[in-house]
Parts: sequence; C-alpha cells; structure tokens
Amino acid sequence: MSGRDSTLRVGLIYPELLGTYGDRGNAVVLVKRAQWRGIPAELVEVTAGEPIPDSLDLYLLGGGEDDPQHLAAAGLRASRHAIERAVGDGAVLLAVCAGLQLVGDHYVAADGTVIEGLGLLDLSTRAGPARLIGELVVDPEPPLPRLTGFENHWGRTTLGPGLAPLGRVVAGRGDGDGRDTDGVLADRMVGSYLHGPVLPRNPAFADQLLAWALNVDPTSLAPLDAEPEERLRAERLQAGTARGARRWWHERRLTRG
Repeated sequence: MSGRDSTLRVGLIYPELLGTYGDRGNAVVLVKRAQWRGIPAELVEVTAGEPIPDSLDLYLLGGGEDDPQHLAAAGLRASRHAIERAVGDGAVLLAVCAGLQLVGDHYVAADGTVIEGLGLLDLSTRAGPARLIGELVVDPEPPLPRLTGFENHWGRTTLGPGLAPLGRVVAGRGDGDGRDTDGVLADRMVGSYLHGPVLPRNPAFADQLLAWALNVDPTSLAPLDAEPEERLRAERLQAGTARGARRWWHERRLTRG
C-alpha cells in the first residue's frame, strides 16, 4: 500500500478507452471486498489524458478495440516510468485483453498498424485471421483455483522465453498462439484474456490480488459470504468445460479425417 495513508487505492486506468467489456467490475469488486472486511479502500479513476500517478496500490487495465487501444497506448507510454516505479515498489497490475497487449512490446493490428506498448513485459501480439469468442476456462498454478471468464479478441499473444503464462487453457483459446495457455504471471503483474469481468466470476482471484497489494497471506483475509459468486463461478465453469469438450471432439474428428 502507498506510504501516505492506510487506504487501499484501486486505480481504474482510462475506463472510457479500456472498458469495452465491463472490466470496470474488476475495480468495483476489489474495493468492495476490501471494504466488506473493514479495510479502507477507494476507487481512483484515471481518465484519458491525465497522467497516471505512481501512488496507486492496484492498476487495472481493461479491454478495448483497436482505435481506443491506440489512444490509450500513447497515454500509457507517457506514464510508463510512474507505472514502473509503482510496480517496483510493490503495486499490483491486472491487465485484461487489450491491457495485456499494451503491457507488452507491441501489438500488430489487422491492417498492419503497429501499436507500441509499455514494454513492461517481454510479450508481443499480432491480430489473427479470426476473432476468438466464447467461454474461457484456465487452470493457473496453485494456490489459485480454476478460473472462468469470457474471451473476445483478435490477438494472438506470444510470451518471451523468460515469462510464465497465467495458466493452461481448459476451454477456449486464450493467447491463441497454439500453446494452449492464457496470459502472463510475472511477480505481481498479471495479464489475461479473461473477461466476465474476471474478478466477480472468481472471488479467490480477487482476494489474491488484494493480498498482494496489502502484503498479507490471502488466508489471513477475513472470510466473506461468497455463495452468489461461487454459484456463478460453478455455472460458468460448467458451461465453459462443456464447450471445451465439444471442441476437443470436433478437432479429434477432423484429425482422423
């Protein structure tokens, strides 16, 4: 947390550009799950054109189409050093879809336009021949449980040799580069193609991000009544894994000719 006070500051970055698929919900969930535990927390919205401060405890980047993504990239690059300082001091970064692409080196759009990213992580993205849409289920490394979300993107993301993915794809396409993985996990920087929004769908994931920002073990966070969230998670996991099974059988038939 920032050294100024004990309030957890959750930063929603450029929501009017990087908020196409409801990813604002990730910020709301983090603030509420902190407040429900008696932890002071506030939502800080940084609109396009404003400098991004280095005093936030969590930085959230959401999804967006190519034109808004291009606009967001310029502002992000101008604030690169502030974001880098914050992450170096222990801040948490969650980057979803376009956000994932922008924390990397570059994104090559379908028309060949190159959008330069922040270069915080060694990954690159290129638009593929078809849009990847549908339920996405990912198995991350423990202690995180299986994650459910929804993907909707053209991008095919490739990680550099020193990076680990967020997890293995059980259903859906994820990074879409043929390795059946999704996103990236590098210290306290997490990237993924999981929309949904992902944190309302996966309360344990939200609590892990909170724990990193608070510098505590997630098991030390007071338990919450998560019955509605867990019911949603179970429903979406069932839908996603069923889709994954159909895809597996379809591809098996194609390979058998």
